[in-house]
Amino acid sequence: MAIKLIKACKELNIGMSTAVEFCKKQGKEIATDPNTRIEDDLYLLLAKEFNKDMALKLEAERQAQERQEREIPKSVAIDEPKKPEHIPTEIPKPKMVGKIDLDADKKRKAEEEAARKAAEEAQKAEAARIAAEKAAAEAAAKAKEEAEKKAAKEAQKAKEMKAKEHAKKVEQPAEVPVEEKKEEIFTLGKPVLKNAPKVLGKIDLSSINTATHPTKKTKEEKRKEREAREQQRKANKPANNKGGGNANNEPKDGEKRKRERIKQNKVDINDARNQKPQKKNGKAKGFKVEVDDEAVQRQIKETIQRLQGNKGKSTTSKHKRERRELEREKMAQERAEEQAQSKVLKLTEFVTANDLAVMMNVPVTKVIGTCMMLGVMVSINQRLDAETINLVAEEFGFSTEFVSAEVVEEINADEVINEEDITERCPIVTVMGHVDHGKTSLLDHIRNANVIAGEAGGITQHIGAYNVKLKNGQHITFLDTPGHEAFTAMRARGAKVTDIAIIIVAADDAVMPQTIEAINHAQAAGVPMIFAINKCDKPSANPDKIKEQLSNMNILVEDWGGSYQCQHISAKKGEGVFELLEKVLLEAELLELKANPNRRAKGSIIESSLDKGRGYVATVLVQDGTLHHGDIVLAGVYHGKIKAMFNERGQRIQQALPGEPCLILGLNGAPQAGDEFNVMATEQEARDIANKREQLQREMSLRTKKHVGLDEIGRRLAIGDFKELNIIVKGDVDGSVEALKDSLIKLSTENIQVNVIHGAVGAISDSDVLLAAASDAIIVGFNVRPTSTARKMAENEEVDIRIYSIIYDAIEEIKSAMAGMLSPDIKEEVTATLEVLQTFRISKVGTIAGCIVREGKAKRANKCRVIRDGIVIHTGELSSLKHGKDDIKEAGLNMECGLSIKSYNDIVEGDLIETFEQIEVAKTL
Repeated sequence: MAIKLIKACKELNIGMSTAVEFCKKQGKEIATDPNTRIEDDLYLLLAKEFNKDMALKLEAERQAQERQEREIPKSVAIDEPKKPEHIPTEIPKPKMVGKIDLDADKKRKAEEEAARKAAEEAQKAEAARIAAEKAAAEAAAKAKEEAEKKAAKEAQKAKEMKAKEHAKKVEQPAEVPVEEKKEEIFTLGKPVLKNAPKVLGKIDLSSINTATHPTKKTKEEKRKEREAREQQRKANKPANNKGGGNANNEPKDGEKRKRERIKQNKVDINDARNQKPQKKNGKAKGFKVEVDDEAVQRQIKETIQRLQGNKGKSTTSKHKRERRELEREKMAQERAEEQAQSKVLKLTEFVTANDLAVMMNVPVTKVIGTCMMLGVMVSINQRLDAETINLVAEEFGFSTEFVSAEVVEEINADEVINEEDITERCPIVTVMGHVDHGKTSLLDHIRNANVIAGEAGGITQHIGAYNVKLKNGQHITFLDTPGHEAFTAMRARGAKVTDIAIIIVAADDAVMPQTIEAINHAQAAGVPMIFAINKCDKPSANPDKIKEQLSNMNILVEDWGGSYQCQHISAKKGEGVFELLEKVLLEAELLELKANPNRRAKGSIIESSLDKGRGYVATVLVQDGTLHHGDIVLAGVYHGKIKAMFNERGQRIQQALPGEPCLILGLNGAPQAGDEFNVMATEQEARDIANKREQLQREMSLRTKKHVGLDEIGRRLAIGDFKELNIIVKGDVDGSVEALKDSLIKLSTENIQVNVIHGAVGAISDSDVLLAAASDAIIVGFNVRPTSTARKMAENEEVDIRIYSIIYDAIEEIKSAMAGMLSPDIKEEVTATLEVLQTFRISKVGTIAGCIVREGKAKRANKCRVIRDGIVIHTGELSSLKHGKDDIKEAGLNMECGLSIKSYNDIVEGDLIETFEQIEVAKTL
């Protein structure tokens, strides 16, 4: 029987669109119309999908109807009607096959009514019991889905067997008495129906009714059955185990009862669905339902489980909740990873103290203070090594990750060391000390050259590398470092690439700050030191004073019972120089310096510069291996093939052995002084590693770039007069550029911040002028000159270019320029105090105060304050100052005068007028 779509949707509690979409998926399209009728099969599919309980009911109804239709024809003897050979009239004449006994039909109806009433009473009580147990059975059915399927299969098999047995019984039909056929005469007086029913035979329903409708039980019999079931359940309850069966693998009694109830439900669910409770006095009659302890416990467990989290009524809501929980867990994990990642510093080796402070977001003073606690004296722009960076980062709760480690591993991945090829090499000696203590003079005497004459101002401003051959045939490589305080990084590099350090101290001077700094660099690098006390030929020389100052630093020379070698020398006259070289060779023998000349060369960059005719030039020091003409060299982020090699005297050479310095051409840029260089197998390999390093350097610069935040803006507003000075530094060599940059950045104060926006080697070009014009900067050139086009462009753009050859002059002029940028301080100076004796009011003029000067000297150009009862009530300017009728410029002590104040007339007798002047005082850095 077809039902309307709207009715089916209401019974299944779904929307019409949902039902239409489901039918479309099943291949049966229906219209979205509430009055559309759907067949029973389609309704059953909807019920199975959206309401399983309703599907069970419909399935039971259908099976009962099929069984009834199958049983009825088999219990009745049916004779096939014979077709008449001749039709006498147009209207077919019905043939009487049999006769139905009306009395038997009435009797059958009465029996059916009685059986129906009896079944109704029984089903009411049973339906109430089933409804109570059904809620408890649903939770167990979900947990034991597999068991239910098995039970349903067994029930289906039992049902089929029972139906077969019943069908066998029904196949033997009862004898139906059939009267003799009598031909009846058709008369026109009787009404004849066009589609009249054909009587096929007589049905005896007495046997069917007794089989399908049991006799009604009395109340006493029902009570006894309930008591028996209760006693049986209590008796079997302790024997139940947790495994779902007994020792013989038989199902529990509870499961048996549940299966029996399922079978009974399938048979009787149709009647229970169609029947309604009887009403008494207009109200529905209630039923008493027995309370089952097991059902109560199951309901309690189900409620607790639902409260603990299984709140979803459908799998869709459950899946949504699980997805939300997974997303929350994923977001929490990502936040934890981000927080852990924020505590990891990804950096390259040799970052400065300022860059490290920016990455950790702490003041640079705290980083310097931590380094001092570790015994390392650093400046704001001094580069730190890996060990110091790790210690400082751990102090602030950070961990470090050196991103350049992979690149280093790639360079040394295919390196094979053969111990048989290792031989001795010449020592590398660095000469360090304070400025003007005789370092370069000593090297001049050793090399028989005059290097000082080539240096501006008579001071060394570059690192010089020289290879010296002694009289006994041995070679020593000397590195000459600048002594000025601006060249701290250059001294640090000299200490790291050297084997032995010679510390020169002037005998007529003292242990100076740069001397102490050089000693600290040598100790930090673990380099043995030899002290050379110079200028001992002077009358004012006092070597013992120098030794005493060294002992205060826990450095004892051999003459005073210590372990450090010491030699008195005179660099000008050459006294003691030979003995100093012998001590250097002795120290080198103790170190056992060795290298492998047959491997690919590696070493350090001493200096780099841009030569107009030759391109980029780099001074290198080979520490291991042999450097040949034509090798592929990788240095920092630059690479290239060696086109030419020169020694320190400018002579062409074809190779450089371990420990020897040389000058190379062919790099595609100026590497930073202090970078390591390596000889690579192919140019492609060198290019790939250089690109990786350049990417790391770019990432590093982005991480260390600090933007102006609200705190910095607030600090500048609090200062009130904050200014910035942008500088572009160009120099002849990279070491000088770096030293000048560090010195200029150190000049920054609270009121003026110095920013070095660009620094490079080479002449001042057009791009430098354009950058200066765009950023409002000045260009500082150190031993370089601008090109002709750059000079003209600078004049047009009004860009200031300053050229220096001595680093002292550059620092002093920049400092003076910074002082000129400061706005002067305004200082007030009180000039006189006047007392008002009498006031005069003149129309169109205002109030004139007759005063006497009690202190100082009042001037006409002064500003004034009106003080009444010790409180300043007005500050303004004098409008006029007269003595009698004459205008005067000033009034001296105890002199009477008259004055008026500009735009102010509230002057009374007894007021004090204080005159003052403002003086500008220039600020200093």
